[in-house]
Amino acid sequence: MAKSTNPEGKTGVRIVVVGDRGTGKSSLIVTAAAETFPTNVPRLLPPTRLPEDFYPDRVPITIIDTSSNPEDRGKLAEELKRADAVVLTYACDQPETLNRLSTFWLPELRQLEVKVPVIVVGCKLDLRDDQQQVSLEQVMSPIMQQFREIETCIECSAYKHIQIPEVFYYAQKAVLHPTGPLFDQETQTLKPRCVRALKRIFILCDHDRDGALSDAELNNFQVKCFNAPLQPSEIVGVKRVVQDKLIEGVNERGLTLTGFLFLHALFIEKGRLETTWTVLRKFGYNNDIKLSDDLIPYSSFKCAPDQSVELTNEAIEFLKGVYELFDSDLDNNLRPIEVEDVFSTAPENPWNDAPYKDAAEKTALGGLSLDAFLSEWALMTLLDPARSLENLIYIGYPGDPSSAIRVTRRRRLDRKKQQSERNVFQGFVFGPANAGKSALINSFLGRPYSDSYSPTADEQYAVNVVELPGGIKKTVVLREIPEDGVVKLLSSKESLAACDIAVFVYDSSDESSWKRTTELLMDVAGHGEDTGYEVPCLIVAAKDDLDSFPMAIQNSTRVSQDIGIEAPIPISSKLSDFNNIFRRIVTAAEHPHLSIPETEAGRSRKQYQRLINRSLMFVSVGAAVAIVGFAAYRVYAARKNASS
Repeated sequence: MAKSTNPEGKTGVRIVVVGDRGTGKSSLIVTAAAETFPTNVPRLLPPTRLPEDFYPDRVPITIIDTSSNPEDRGKLAEELKRADAVVLTYACDQPETLNRLSTFWLPELRQLEVKVPVIVVGCKLDLRDDQQQVSLEQVMSPIMQQFREIETCIECSAYKHIQIPEVFYYAQKAVLHPTGPLFDQETQTLKPRCVRALKRIFILCDHDRDGALSDAELNNFQVKCFNAPLQPSEIVGVKRVVQDKLIEGVNERGLTLTGFLFLHALFIEKGRLETTWTVLRKFGYNNDIKLSDDLIPYSSFKCAPDQSVELTNEAIEFLKGVYELFDSDLDNNLRPIEVEDVFSTAPENPWNDAPYKDAAEKTALGGLSLDAFLSEWALMTLLDPARSLENLIYIGYPGDPSSAIRVTRRRRLDRKKQQSERNVFQGFVFGPANAGKSALINSFLGRPYSDSYSPTADEQYAVNVVELPGGIKKTVVLREIPEDGVVKLLSSKESLAACDIAVFVYDSSDESSWKRTTELLMDVAGHGEDTGYEVPCLIVAAKDDLDSFPMAIQNSTRVSQDIGIEAPIPISSKLSDFNNIFRRIVTAAEHPHLSIPETEAGRSRKQYQRLINRSLMFVSVGAAVAIVGFAAYRVYAARKNASS
C-alpha cells in the first residue's frame, strides 16, 4: 500500500521550537534549513521556511524560533497558541535542562492550553559525556507516561549532522498523521474510534456482504485509496503476512475484518501512520476520526425557530431494515448489546448519554421495540439534526443524506391552516414541584408507578409513539421543565418556538399546587403573546386518586373558561387511569389554532389592535371618498372649460 500525498486541506505546518536558553534551538533550525552547521547564530532567528518538496508529504513547513527570556513570555505564549506542533529542546550535555522539561516546560504548555503534538528533542548529542550513556527510552519513558501529549523523542547533533532532518519530519508527521487518535501506545492497540471507522470502511468495501474482502474487492480498495492497483503477487503477499500472524485474519473468501484491522495495527507499529490516515481521509474522516463537515448537508435542515426537522419515509424504511437486521432473534426486542452493534461503525453510541439515554420505552427484557427504536431516532432528529444525519451515514444509509430528513411547515402557518402536518410533536411539561410531572412521563414510557418522590433537577426528555383511532401513529416528545428552570427558559424570545403543546400538571389535592400552576400558565401564555409564539395548552389534574381540595372544580372551571381552554383533565398515575391524556395531547397539537390561552393583557392588546384597524379603515374610506370627489371635480371643471 502506497504512501499518502499532501493531506487534503493542509496548506502548511507551523512548528514552534521552545526550550531553555543554550539548548541549541537556533543551531537546530539553521542546520535543518541550510544543511550546514552555522558558526555564528543570531540570538533569535526570523521565521524559517522549509519548501514543500523538503519531505514526501509535500507540505511546506514554517519553523518559529523563540526566546526563553522571562520578558518575552507573552510573545512565546502567542506563538505557542498558533502552533501546529511544538519541538521542545534540551541539551544532552546539560542534565538540568532535561529535568526542566517535566518541572517547567511541559506544565507550562498545559497551563497555556497548547493542545498540539510535542516532539522532545535532545540537542548537542556530540557533547554528551561518554561516561553517562543512558538509553533515550530509559530517560523519557517516565516523562512520556506523565505527559501523553509527547508524540515522540529523538536525539540529534547539529554539529555532526546527526538526525537533524528527522526532527522536523517527525514534527510534520505528528501534525499530518498523528498517532494519538489511532493508537494507544500503552496497550499497543488500535483505539476504539479508529476500529469503528475501519470497520465501517471494511463494510463499505465488502460489496457482496460476505464478511471478507475478496482479491477484487481488495484491489478496488487499493485503487480508491492509493490510485494504484495491487499485483496478484502483492495480494498474496498481504494475505500471507496476515495469516502468518493471525490465522483468522484470512479465510477462503478473502481478508476478514480481523485481518483488515490487524494490517492497520501493523502499519502503525511500523511507523507507517500515513497509510491508515490516507485510508481514513479517502472515506471522509477528519483528525478526530469523525466525518468531515463537508459531508453533512447542513443547508438541508436550516429552518425558522418554529419549524422542526423529521425523518423522511425513506429514512424510516431504512431504519426498519436496520432494526430487522440486528434483531437477530426477531423478537421485536433490540437488546442493549444489539443497539451497540447498530452503532459499531459510528464513533460512539449517541444514545449512551443524555438526553437520549433512557428517553424511550424499554421492553420487559430491557431492550427497544421497533417503535422505541424509531422514537429515539425521531428525538435525535428533532433535537440535533446534524448528529442524526451523521449517524445515519455511519450506519450505512445508502441514499443522498439530504433525502433522509425534511423540514416541517412553520407552526405559525399551521395555525392559519388550522391543521399541523407534523409526525413528531414536542410537548413542554410544566408544573410545581411534586405535582406529578415525572409520574406522568414515567407512565408515558410504560414504567411502573412509584410512591417515592425525587425532585427533577434537570430537564429530561421522553419519547414514544401514540396510536390514534384508525391506526395512525404519531411520535410525541415530552420535555419536562423543572419549576426552577421556567424563568431561564422564558428568558429567551424563541423559547416556545419549538413547542407544539404545553402541558401544565398540578396536584389536584393541593390548592397551592393549583395556584402555582395557574401562575406558570399565565407566564407561558403571556410570553407566547409577547413573542408571537403562542402554543396550545392543556391542564392536567394529577393524583385524581386523592381527595380534591375545596372549591377545586369551581376554581379550575372558572380559570379555564376565562382563558378559553379546556377544563383540567383528571388522571391518576397510581391507578393507571390516564383518561386518554396522550391522545388528547396529540389532538391538541394537531389543531394548533385551538386551546391557545388568552391572558387579560393579550385580550386588551387584541381589542386595541381591532380599534386601530377600524380607525385605519375609516381613514382609508374617507381618503377614498375625498379622492373620488376630487377626481369628479376635475372632470366637471374640464367639461365646463370645454363648453366655454
